[in-house]
Amino acid sequence: MIIPIRCFSCGKPIAHLWEEFKARVEAGEEPGKVLDELGLERYCCRAMFLGHEDLLEIVAKFKKF
Repeated sequence: MIIPIRCFSCGKPIAHLWEEFKARVEAGEEPGKVLDELGLERYCCRAMFLGHEDLLEIVAKFKKF
């Protein structure tokens, strides 16, 4: 739901890059190029960004029991 603070595999801090990545991809830039420019070169970190689905708005609609 929310991007993790650190990569699960290598421990590199990645959460501070999420907003910029999301904005640039929505603006039409190629995701691979954006990840290169942000300095995410490891496969594990790139997978965290490419495999992440932002579901916070959808889940927030439901009440807790």
